[in-house]
Amino acid sequence: MITVIYFWRIRPSYLPLALIHMAIDRIALGKNKSIYFYKSLGTGKGETFTPKDVDISRWGLLVTLNQGDLESFHNSRVINSWRKFAISEYRAVLKPISSHGKWAGLEPFSQDQEKSWHGPVAAITRARIKLRLNSKFWRAVPPVTTSLKNSPGLQSAIGIGEAPMGLQGTFSRWESATALRDFAYAGSEHKKAIELTKSLGWYSEELFARFAIIDEQGEF
Repeated sequence: MITVIYFWRIRPSYLPLALIHMAIDRIALGKNKSIYFYKSLGTGKGETFTPKDVDISRWGLLVTLNQGDLESFHNSRVINSWRKFAISEYRAVLKPISSHGKWAGLEPFSQDQEKSWHGPVAAITRARIKLRLNSKFWRAVPPVTTSLKNSPGLQSAIGIGEAPMGLQGTFSRWESATALRDFAYAGSEHKKAIELTKSLGWYSEELFARFAIIDEQGEF
C-alpha cells in the first residue's frame, strides 16, 4: 500500500464546482477496487480550527491504494476533472513510518511501513472533537499552532478537514523525522496540549501518522 495526497488551488469563482466534487468524488473512489482508504479534504490556515480558518481556494484528496495502481490513479477521471479548473496541483507520494489511532474507525496507514528513512517527512493529525468541548479546544489551539509554525525544520503546514468547515487536523512537511520529533515531544506548548488531551479527553477519535515523502510534484 502507498498513500498519495493532492492539493489543488482554484479561483473563488469555481467554489461551487469544488463543492460538487467533494460530494460526488466518493462515488467513483468507492467503486475503485484498488483503493483501501480515501478522504476528500477542505483546507484552512490551521490557526484556530474554527470556520474563520477556511481557505476556499485550496482543496485536497488523500488516497491509500495499491502501489502498482498509483500512476493509473494519477491519470484517472477524478484527478483529471480537478485539473480542468485548478490553477495549480501539488502531489506527494507518502509511505507510512508510524501511525497511532483511527480515522473513521479504520487504521489506514498501518500496513507496509517504512522502517529506515532519513529524508523529509510529513505528518498528518486528525481528530474528532467532542461537541461539548469545542470551546475549550479552540482556546488551547492558538499557542500550539504558533509553536508549530516557529518550529525549526518545518517546511509548511496547513489545516485539513473532511468538510469545508470545522477543520479537524493538520498536514505538515518537515526537513527530517528528528525535527518533527523535537516539536512533538520537546515543544512546551505541544506538551501542554498533550496533557490537556489526556485530562479532558476532548477527542472522540484521533490519529497521528508520520510518513516518508517518497516523491513530490508541484508547488505546495
